[in-house]
Amino acid sequence: MAAGPGCQMKILIAPDSFKGSLSALRAAETIRRGLSRVWPGAEFVIFPIADGGEGTVETLVSLTGGRLVTQEAQDPLGRPVMAGFGFLGDGETAVLEVASTCGLTRLSASELDPAGASSFGLGQQIRQALALGAKKLLVGLGGSATNDGGAGMLSALGLRFLDRRGRPLPPGGLALADLGGIDAQGLIAELSDIPITIASDVQNPLVGPDGASAVFGPQKGAGPDLILRLDRALARLAEVARDLTGRDVFQCPGAGAAGGLGAAFKLFTQARFSPGVEVVLGEGRFREKAAGASLIITGEGRSDGQTVWGKAPVGVAALGRELGLPTVCLSASLGPGYQKMYDKNIQAIMGMIPGPMALAEAMEQAEPLLEEAAERLARLLDLNLTR
Repeated sequence: MAAGPGCQMKILIAPDSFKGSLSALRAAETIRRGLSRVWPGAEFVIFPIADGGEGTVETLVSLTGGRLVTQEAQDPLGRPVMAGFGFLGDGETAVLEVASTCGLTRLSASELDPAGASSFGLGQQIRQALALGAKKLLVGLGGSATNDGGAGMLSALGLRFLDRRGRPLPPGGLALADLGGIDAQGLIAELSDIPITIASDVQNPLVGPDGASAVFGPQKGAGPDLILRLDRALARLAEVARDLTGRDVFQCPGAGAAGGLGAAFKLFTQARFSPGVEVVLGEGRFREKAAGASLIITGEGRSDGQTVWGKAPVGVAALGRELGLPTVCLSASLGPGYQKMYDKNIQAIMGMIPGPMALAEAMEQAEPLLEEAAERLARLLDLNLTR
């Protein structure tokens, strides 16, 4: 692989977002600027990555040449907000992410309410997408502030959740403890027929010690007592829904994703679940865009021992291995166990912080720090590539 100022090599830039600082698309553009200082003649292919959480819509719309849509929907607490979703370049596939309507980023720390937060807004967006002509749905489950088993979403789509006296239940996961029955007569017909792909890496069951409430409840503001109550409420939902649909989601892998939204899709749709990174790589035609490349550069906010469990850089590197391409990772910080990434076709990992720095300052300066790190990486690689 020849390099240098006039080099015509092709480099695929495929980072995840740097949470709280840079979107995946902005990170990719920043890396490109740093690399181009050293390799101005190189061909750079921008391929932002997402895993089903915040940024999935922007990433897929960008990769496929689609369009964004913004309409009013409800946030986790029922307040009206302007929320976005998109259509892929095919014009038929609507792409939505939980984070847009019922995500943690919609709430301040003092507003977290896992007992009462509702996924109703996601159901509203599904209705809006169908009204705009969507023939397929792609939904990213990640970053939710809810723990309602998808009851809010399903309510927006026509289901009625009734208490033991036949009265409508209030929103939120805790209310499901008093669930007496589900009236499915009003469920919109399209939901049972439309192809749905769920982008989610979560394999947790709905209930139990590894379930939605126990594992993800704390980050949504639930303490030990509330976690137990929410877990029992989701178990009641699964019990009543099983009697109605014949489907058992108590211990079904993935049912616990996004506060139990995974269970809602498993109960009332024919949705296909896939790892978020694989969905993005497939829809964005990663293989096609990587043709002729010499190197892949990925990145993320923090690399540690957890990265090897299906996070974006490892997903990119796995496909790079199949294509015979080396992968390098730029990370804001390196945590314990990051060395495990070397066994996943990531040949080198570089931290982008040049010295001691407060977290707030690093996040504020993320863009210039990443650009400078990309330049340093290119200069290091150039030492070998030009020989």
